[in-house]
Amino acid sequence: MTERGVEVPRALASGPSAFIPAKEMLKEGPDQEVLMEAFLSLGRMDHITMVMALHPAYLSCFLRTQHALLELDGPLPRPWRHYIAIMAAARHQCSYVVQQHSAGFLEAGGEESWLGGLENAPAKLRSLQTLNKLLAHRPWLITQQHIQELVCPGAESRWSLAELIHAVVLMAHAHSLASFVWGCGLNPEPDHTGGYAFHPPSPNHLPHSPHSPAHEDGRQELVDGGMEVEVLMKRMVELQQQEEECTQEEMLTRFERERSESIPTAVVRGAPPDLVLHLVEDPEFIYEDFAPRGEQAPPTMRAQDYSWEDHGYSLVNRLLPDMGQLLDEKFQVVSNMTYHRMAMHEGVDTYTLRKALWNYIHCLYGIRYDDYDYGGVNVLLERSLKVFVKTMACHPEQTTTRIYHAFWRRFRHSEKVHANLIVMEARLQAALLYTLRAITHYMR
Repeated sequence: MTERGVEVPRALASGPSAFIPAKEMLKEGPDQEVLMEAFLSLGRMDHITMVMALHPAYLSCFLRTQHALLELDGPLPRPWRHYIAIMAAARHQCSYVVQQHSAGFLEAGGEESWLGGLENAPAKLRSLQTLNKLLAHRPWLITQQHIQELVCPGAESRWSLAELIHAVVLMAHAHSLASFVWGCGLNPEPDHTGGYAFHPPSPNHLPHSPHSPAHEDGRQELVDGGMEVEVLMKRMVELQQQEEECTQEEMLTRFERERSESIPTAVVRGAPPDLVLHLVEDPEFIYEDFAPRGEQAPPTMRAQDYSWEDHGYSLVNRLLPDMGQLLDEKFQVVSNMTYHRMAMHEGVDTYTLRKALWNYIHCLYGIRYDDYDYGGVNVLLERSLKVFVKTMACHPEQTTTRIYHAFWRRFRHSEKVHANLIVMEARLQAALLYTLRAITHYMR
């Protein structure tokens, strides 16, 4: 073709991730059976699948949940499901997920003009915008009033509760998936804008897509993290053996300390790419700390008062049959998944570390577990890890190569992907809890 003067597009990136070398992923050995399942489900092997395949048990749950949300019988038309996911991913400037669902939207028979801007979509879909931005950035502000405006009989373009639950889970799914895409540095697919070029890139200057995570100038020097691993191992053992009982007052103080700690996410990105800008209303509305230091905080959500296990699960299952079960399975798998290893060590119980990660993300979202000692978060999560977790959970579009490489320097990439999955699911559950609580209050 080239000899005849026909320009052939070339992939700009090598491998699915800008952060994880392709040879490293192959070395860590994706599971062939789950890859086949993914191919049959999606009709392709996309970059999300290839990175998630480092954790086959999780990938299976993820694919089942996503398939049910997008393809199985439900209250929302299939094109609307993809459009809602597009609106959600655009909040985090995630053109990867926007382009994936734009293709799905058109394949499902969606009206192409809707992709040209929100103003072309039906009023009923546009009415989700306030809930979408709160769910993405500050879910603790969601109240029963927001629900009432969408579902009450006098509402224009009224939503049924079943439709609304379906839309809420779709939005939360796309928000958290955007966190994963940015947090793992996923490259655009070859058929995405920014995923190909018609001229071979210069070997000395490989351009990066404006839609993929920003690359830093110069790779951070590799620092020997062996001591970091040994210190973390020691702290985990000490925490597991700790017998000291804390008073409720001390537990609350430690929670408040974590919640109000200043963890900078200092990178400032430019304007959102044109691909997503016309799909976002009020782009200046972004995450703000749940409790900025010195300011009056909203009331903390106590997990004992409203939890996924006791309240959220049954509400989702009642209004969207089987979805509660699918989400619960995904939460269980990511929380319990362990390979009993850490960096170069085998036979390690990583429960306290996984629990600290999950609870720290919920702490950022203002959710408190009365029976958890948040002192453990400070002991186990060093500052560079907290910077990564907070960036990925709250400002995922600001994730950079430097932030990814700065934490857990001696850990396998699959272990960092595992941390990404915990952040993704903890964030998803936190956002759902606030919305489901508001729906519960509306239904009373």
